[in-house]
Amino acid sequence: MAAAHFQFLEAPGPYAVGLKVVEQFDYTRVYKSTRDALGAQHGGPRARPIQTLIWFPALPSAGTAMTIAEYLKLWETETSFGKPTGIPAMQEALAGMQQSLTTSMWAVLNATPAAGRFPVVLYAPSFSAAAWENADLCEYLASHGYIVIASPSMGARTRCMTRDLAGIGAQVTDIAFLIAYAHTMPHADTTAIALAGFSWGALSGLFASARDDRIKALVSLDGSFQYFPGWIEQAGDVNLEALDLPLLSFAQRHFPPEDQERYSTPAERAGPNVLNAWKHGDLLRVHMLRLTHAEHSSMFQRNEYIWWQLSNVFAAMKGSYDRQDGSTGYASLARYTLQFLDAYLKESTAAKAFLRRTPEENGVPAQHMGVEFTEAAREPVTLSRMRSELERRGFEHPRDVYSALRNLRSDFELPEHALQDWAEELIADDRVQEAIAILLLSLELHPQSSAAYVHLGCAYEKAGQGERARDSYHKALEIDAFNGQARLRLALMARRG
Repeated sequence: MAAAHFQFLEAPGPYAVGLKVVEQFDYTRVYKSTRDALGAQHGGPRARPIQTLIWFPALPSAGTAMTIAEYLKLWETETSFGKPTGIPAMQEALAGMQQSLTTSMWAVLNATPAAGRFPVVLYAPSFSAAAWENADLCEYLASHGYIVIASPSMGARTRCMTRDLAGIGAQVTDIAFLIAYAHTMPHADTTAIALAGFSWGALSGLFASARDDRIKALVSLDGSFQYFPGWIEQAGDVNLEALDLPLLSFAQRHFPPEDQERYSTPAERAGPNVLNAWKHGDLLRVHMLRLTHAEHSSMFQRNEYIWWQLSNVFAAMKGSYDRQDGSTGYASLARYTLQFLDAYLKESTAAKAFLRRTPEENGVPAQHMGVEFTEAAREPVTLSRMRSELERRGFEHPRDVYSALRNLRSDFELPEHALQDWAEELIADDRVQEAIAILLLSLELHPQSSAAYVHLGCAYEKAGQGERARDSYHKALEIDAFNGQARLRLALMARRG
């Protein structure tokens, strides 16, 4: 077997790197069944285990850095916490990575954190993969002043990820759990959160970003949304029109259409082209001309069995490119990821300039990488856009603003509950006249809403316009004679005289 040739070629940043492993449970979800594989009653927690790895900027330490073997060993306790278990995949990896096992990495377990607060990067691993599959990238980012948090890719009730919406949902919920955990970390700046994912993890990351606007930037390492867009179509709630965060998307060098058909079903392929639809956030498309899909993971590059597959089974994909090309390509991937995060989480003007230069200008040979930068169009047509437009133009004519936005996007809707919540926020801020304007728009759009008339009546009461409040409550009762809240408000007004 050939010697392991992968080397991480980028230099560390100004910080030493620490690693913390936290074994915790998400008690909001059930993971284990009531009985184990032998039929015995489970004695321990049945909640979902979340083995959490945190790479962080640290003070220089005399401790011994992690080795590849020690990262691999984390596999044994991913779901069993403190009780090592034999995992066939781990045994295969140990055999394939024999000549890398003693390689020293940068992270020191339980090192002392550096002072300060640092942006957070959530890392979502590929299908069924361990949290440390890209430990080199995670350590690299930590050395440059980022806290990187990751957990394994697991199905909803099994260690193996499932290729369905339930599997995506499980990883998305894991990401939300890690965001919540980040808020407990004193050194984490949770106003600046990005998500980086490889393959299936990037697909889950897209879903997470669509559902959680605390995620401010997205990095896709050859993301599966390029290969399985059907899951986006089937989910129904991933609105690409509403996404306005920046995206850095890496793609492998060669993936023939016949292979796409071989590895996916027609339903999985029938969906939107995410990159073509990405209009409202800056988009940096990076074509990794000398990397295959697997090479977007540093640990996969170290595995001789994976290299045997690339040289034999997938020889057409790899072509004549060698191990050195893998190391060089991965180094460029890491450098561009860092610059992208610096640009959008740290607002670095130098990093923004880097992203707009050609690869050659950034020291990357043209034969290794193709880059295309597309600046975002205007803010997407969403409720947030409606709010910003009214803040800019005033609340005198909200119907005109809504109509203008509808001209930009014909399917733009303002749900009744969203308008009522908006009005409640305004009332709480003592902006009663603005709340009345929003509620009048709500009634124009939803004229048969008894609840909207009640909300409007409350706003009129707050504004000291008693007669208008009574009229609103009576109209609520005309629509729904059993509206108890309208009757109660009228009774209270009568009692006060």
